[in-house]
Amino acid sequence: MISRQLSKHLDNVVGKFPVITVTGPRQSGKTTLLKNYFLSHKYINFEELDIREWAKSDPRGFLEDNPGALFLDEVQKVPDLFSYLQPLVDNDTKPTRFVLSGSQSFLLNENISQSLAGRAAIFELLPFSWQELENYIDSGISANDYIFKGSFPRIYDKDIEPSYFFPSYIRTYVERDVRQISNISDISLFQRFLKLCAGRIGQLLNISSLANDCGISINTAKNWISILEQSYIIFLLRPYHKNFNKRLVKMPKLYFYDTGLACSLLEIEKSSQLTTHYLMGNLFENLVILELQKNRFNAGMPSNLFFWRNNHGNEIDCIINKPNSPVAIEIKSGKTFTSNMIKGIKYWKKISTNNKNLYLIYSGPFNLKQLDVQILNWKSIKKINA
Repeated sequence: MISRQLSKHLDNVVGKFPVITVTGPRQSGKTTLLKNYFLSHKYINFEELDIREWAKSDPRGFLEDNPGALFLDEVQKVPDLFSYLQPLVDNDTKPTRFVLSGSQSFLLNENISQSLAGRAAIFELLPFSWQELENYIDSGISANDYIFKGSFPRIYDKDIEPSYFFPSYIRTYVERDVRQISNISDISLFQRFLKLCAGRIGQLLNISSLANDCGISINTAKNWISILEQSYIIFLLRPYHKNFNKRLVKMPKLYFYDTGLACSLLEIEKSSQLTTHYLMGNLFENLVILELQKNRFNAGMPSNLFFWRNNHGNEIDCIINKPNSPVAIEIKSGKTFTSNMIKGIKYWKKISTNNKNLYLIYSGPFNLKQLDVQILNWKSIKKINA
C-alpha cells in the first residue's frame, strides 16, 4: 500500500482528541488510510442502507449495541447521530473512541461544529500527491501524463484507464452525492454546468457569465458552485490583498481537486492532446497549485494559498501566505526557461517589501536560479515549504 503523508500527523492527535475526522473527495483513500491506522476500531459504513436506517431510526440503540471504539464512514448521512455522540465523548475516558469520515465537507463539518466543537481533530485527505506517488511509479512520467491520469488511488491500485474511471466517477457523484446535498431536478443541466466549470479552469470565476452560458439564474449558479466545493470537486483560490492599497481583482479563481477529472469533463481522450490544447497552461497551473494544497493538507494544516492580480493585469499565480514573508510563485507549462516567464515575479519584487521567497515552477527538466528566483521542475514542488 502506498503510504499517506497524513498518517504521520495522525500520530500527533491520537489519544489527545476523543474524535478524529477526515474529509475529502469520494475515493481519495480515506477509508483505506483509516482502516489500516485504526485497526482496533470497528468499521461501520453508512453507505449500507440497512445500517444507515438503523442508526437513523434508533441512534441510541445503535450506539448501545456498538459500545467500543468505532470508525463511522460517510457519517454525514446520519446527521442526528452527532447529538448522541457528544455525551458519550464527554463521559468516556477512552482515547479517540470515534473516527469519522465523509466526502461532503459542509454536511460533516456543520454537524461537528454544532455537536462536537472542541472535541474533534479535523483533517482533509485529497487523492495522492506527487510526493506520495514518486517512489511507486515511473519517475519519468511527463506533466501531460500526470495531468491526464490524475491522482485517484483506484486508478493506480487497479491500473484503470482514466477514460473508464472518470465518466463512472462523475455519474456516481451526480447521482448520489449531488442529490443528497441539494434537490436538483434537472441533473443534465447540472452536468452541463460542471462541464462549463471545467472550461473555466484556472480562470477568474465570473458567476454572471457562467450562469448566462448555462441558462440558469445567478443564485442557482452560486448554489451549484457551493455544492461542487462542498463535495470536493472544485476549490476557489482567493485573491491576496494584504498590504496593498492599489485596486486589485476581487473575484476568486476556479480549480479542480483532480486534473484527470477536469480532463474528462473537457472530453480530452489521451494525454498527447494536451500538448496543443488551449487550456494546457491552465491545467498545468491547476496541477501545481493542487500539489501545494495537498502538501499543506497532508501536514494537517488548512490552506494558506492565494493568487495576486491588479487591475492592470499584473499577476502572481500563487502566493503562499507566510507571516511577514509571503512566497511568490509563477507557474508556466513551458519546458524551456525564458526570462519572460518571470515577468510577473520582477514586478512583484518592485512593489513588495518581503520578496526573498521567489519561485518559478515549469515543466522543464532542470532546477536553476536566476535573478534571485528559484526555478523548479514541477516534480520538485516539495522543496517549497507551504
